[in-house]
Amino acid sequence: MNDHDELFSVAGQVVLVSGGSRGIGRALAAGFAQRGAQVIITGRDLQQLEQTAQQIGLDEEPVRAVVCDVSQPDQIRELVERTIGEFGQIDTLVNVAGVNRRKPALEVTDEDYDYILDINLKGAFLLSREVGRTMVARGSGSQIQIASLNTDRPLVNVLPYAVSKAGIGHMTRALAAEWGPAGVRVNALAPGFILTDLTRKLWSDPTMQAWGRTNTPLGRLGEPDDLVGTAIFLAAPASQFMTGQILYVDGGFTAGWHWPIPG
Repeated sequence: MNDHDELFSVAGQVVLVSGGSRGIGRALAAGFAQRGAQVIITGRDLQQLEQTAQQIGLDEEPVRAVVCDVSQPDQIRELVERTIGEFGQIDTLVNVAGVNRRKPALEVTDEDYDYILDINLKGAFLLSREVGRTMVARGSGSQIQIASLNTDRPLVNVLPYAVSKAGIGHMTRALAAEWGPAGVRVNALAPGFILTDLTRKLWSDPTMQAWGRTNTPLGRLGEPDDLVGTAIFLAAPASQFMTGQILYVDGGFTAGWHWPIPG
């Protein structure tokens, strides 16, 4: 058996990660960089991007940081043009950038709704489309969308976020159907309850912790690094006959619910 299995290799790929400065995006970007990919991370905060790029980059494969607000179409076009101009192609797009505001539907403002949908769904589509143009023209490429437990069914008090993630599910399948004949694959990774800087406060509540662990068959909440293996698989030749799929990396949460009936 070969020591290095090309079936799961992403070495030499050019990988663009939106929302790559923290949380899930940071972990996925680091995972690709550690495996020999040329990684470009994007976000809205240049200082945070540059700090992350320095921390996760390797001497032989430095991570590039490029400011891009995915709610701004002009910035997306500039990002893709710059990346293609420097590296010649984009092999894998990891569409992570996303935001949320928790509140009841009756309290959601017009601005709340537009803010969340413009980044989570419209921005994801615009970035997929611009990168997709180059992939379709080249005849190859992989796109990985970030879906959610809300793609399957909505949690209470996050309606705009849930709508955006349901849309990501359909977008994944629609793009896969359109671009498959051109050799471009589009899949989604749906995380379960993942501990990040943005969610750690929520999950520090003892009631939430107990509920999450009880309803997750593996008995724990997830960490961003738990998602790396699936992302590598979706970008690698190992998944070359897979497209239009949503893979739930949730510790088994969607397998069923725990209900407190007597034993």
